[in-house]
Amino acid sequence: MTGRLFGVGVGPGDPELVTVKAARLIGEADVVAFHSARHGRSIARSVAEPYLRGDQIEEQLVYPVTTETTGHPGGYQGALDEFYADCAARLAAHLDDGRTVVVLSEGDPLFYGSYMHLHKRLAPHYPTEVVPGVTSLSASSAAAGRPLVEREETLTVLPGTLSGDALAERLRTADAAAVLKLGRTFTKVRQAFEDAGRLADAWYVERASSSRQRVAPLAEVDPAEVPYMSLALLTSPAEGSFEAPPPARPEGAGGVAVVGLGPAGRPWLTPEAQDALASATDLVGYGPYLDRVPANPRQHRHSSGNRVEADRARHALALARDGARVAVVSSGDPGVFAMAAAVLEVADEDEFADVPVQVVPGLTAAQAVAARAGAPLGHDFCVLSLSDILKPWDVIARRLSAAAEADLVLALYNPSSSRRKHQLPAARDLLLEHRSPETPVVIGRDVGGPEESVTVTTLGKLDPDQVDMRCLLIIGSSTTTVTDQGVVYTPRRYP
Repeated sequence: MTGRLFGVGVGPGDPELVTVKAARLIGEADVVAFHSARHGRSIARSVAEPYLRGDQIEEQLVYPVTTETTGHPGGYQGALDEFYADCAARLAAHLDDGRTVVVLSEGDPLFYGSYMHLHKRLAPHYPTEVVPGVTSLSASSAAAGRPLVEREETLTVLPGTLSGDALAERLRTADAAAVLKLGRTFTKVRQAFEDAGRLADAWYVERASSSRQRVAPLAEVDPAEVPYMSLALLTSPAEGSFEAPPPARPEGAGGVAVVGLGPAGRPWLTPEAQDALASATDLVGYGPYLDRVPANPRQHRHSSGNRVEADRARHALALARDGARVAVVSSGDPGVFAMAAAVLEVADEDEFADVPVQVVPGLTAAQAVAARAGAPLGHDFCVLSLSDILKPWDVIARRLSAAAEADLVLALYNPSSSRRKHQLPAARDLLLEHRSPETPVVIGRDVGGPEESVTVTTLGKLDPDQVDMRCLLIIGSSTTTVTDQGVVYTPRRYP
C-alpha cells in the first residue's frame, strides 16, 4: 500500500498563521520535505518547526542554480526541470514504502509555490491532498491595513519578472493590483508604477506577518534593501481616506428590543436574541441577568435592582429616544412574568410614542423544567405566579382553585421567597381539595445552571421548605404519569 502525499501551505511566516489542519498533518507525517536555497535556510521549515515531532525524516530540497549560474544544456529552465524530477523521485521512494509525505510550502502551495511542480509529477500516481495556506498577498494586505478590493472591483496579480512595459500597461488599468517576486526586479517594478501614474498610490510590504515585517509607501523604498520576500500593493480605489471621523450614531435609529435570555446559558439563547444583543449599543437589566451577557467594551451597561421594572423600562426608552439601540435583558421569555409588559406599559405613554419596541422571545423556565422531566406539559396547562406583590392573594387562590377544578397541569412561578413563605403551603392545600395526594409534582431548581436539580415527588409529599425563588413547580393533572424510569408525561388524549 502506497503512502499519501500532502502539499501543505504554512502561510506567510508567522507560525500562528499555520492552519489547524496543516499543524496536525505536519506533526503526523513520516517524512517532511521542504525547499531551500544553497545557503540551506528554509523559511517554510522555520515556520513549521513548532509542529515537528523531532524524529521525522526530513528531505531538504536544495535548489541547485540561480538565474545567473547554470551550465545545464537546457539553461535555467532545464536545470530546474531536472531538479524537480530528482526531487519527485526522492519523494516517490518514500511513498512507495508506504510513508506519509508532507511537502511544506510558504504561503499557499498552488499560489506561485514550488510545490506545484512536484504535484504535477506525483499527484497522478499517489493519493494526494493539497492543504491551502494564508497567502503573502492576504498577509500583506492585513499588514498594510488596506482593503484590496471592494464591491465589483477586480484584483490583478502580477509577477515582477514581467517586462516593465507589460507591468505598466496592466497597472494603468487595474482597479487593484499586487506585484510579487520583487528583490532584484524592484527597480523595474517601481518604474512601472511610475510610468502607469500609480506610484503615489502604491504600498510596499516585506516579510509580512514575520518579526521583520516592514510596510512603507513604495516610492520611499531603497532598492538596495528589498528582499525577495516582498511585494508591491495597489489597493482599492474605493478605500477612501483612513482619516475619516468615526461614524456617528444615526439620528432616529434608536429602539428597544426586550430580549429573552432563556433560563440559563448560551445554548438556550436563540439566534434572534444573540443578534439583538450583539447589535445593541446599550444593555439594560436586572444585575444578575445582565451578568449573563458577556462584556463588550463597545456597549454601555445599565444595571438596576429587581423591583424597579418601571424605572428600568423608562430608562431604556429614554436611551432609545436619544438614538441608542437598547436591549433590555430578561430571564426566560420576556413576555412571561418579565420585562416585556413593563416596557410596553411605559412605551404607551405619549413621550415614547415614536420609540419602536420589539419583543424577542426566549425559552421559558416552564419549558426547560418540563423538558428535563419529560413532557408534563403535553396536554392543556396553566401558568401562574404565586407572588402577591402585584396582585392580591385572594385572586391567586381563586385562580388556583379554578385551574385545579378544571384538571389543568399547573406551572407555578415564584413559588416561595425568604419573605413569602405562606403561599406555597396554602397553594398545596387548595390543590389537594381537587387533586389526589398522588398527583405528580416536578420541582426544577436552577435548570440549565451549575446547581441544576430536578426532583419528582407527589402533591401529598411536597415539602415547601425545599422550594425557593430559584425553583419552578409543575403540578400534574389527573392523567399525568410517572414511568418506572422516573420520566413524567401528560398524555395528549383526555379521558
